[in-house]
Amino acid sequence: SGFLNRFKTAAPTVRTLPSSNSFSQNIPSCLWNLGRLNHVAIAVPDLEKAQSFYKDVLGAQVSETVALPEHGVYTVFVELGNTKLELLHPLGEKSPIASFLQKNKTGGMHHICIEVDDIKAAMTELKEKKIRILSDEPKIGAHGKPVIFLHPKDCHGVLVELEQA
Repeated sequence: SGFLNRFKTAAPTVRTLPSSNSFSQNIPSCLWNLGRLNHVAIAVPDLEKAQSFYKDVLGAQVSETVALPEHGVYTVFVELGNTKLELLHPLGEKSPIASFLQKNKTGGMHHICIEVDDIKAAMTELKEKKIRILSDEPKIGAHGKPVIFLHPKDCHGVLVELEQA
């Protein structure tokens, strides 16, 4: 019974995060706003197998395959409750996904995509902050909206795609 009494009277340790105000106080004001996570892209060596896994094994809603010749990829979107997965497969020999899969034979996470409200303003400000952008102008992405990619070496090892919301 002594053990139970000690257990009952032990005060729980509660940790609190700083209020959101303290986070935003350290963020410089921008002419553009970062939005929600749009998708996580996964390079796959076998697109049909990957589609089948998400659709038939996990029960997800999976789109049809779409070719994006300008980006050198085939894409398939897996709908999730709060975001999407984008399955990427090479389209042509010069596909950036082909070179990724040469280094990562079984596939893997390729990039994350975050929405922005003003892609041109984001480009201008990111260039001023010495963040390398992998194209001079936005290209039209899989959702029919302008996208840019930020150099992974400037983003802590992650290839980041920004998409106009």
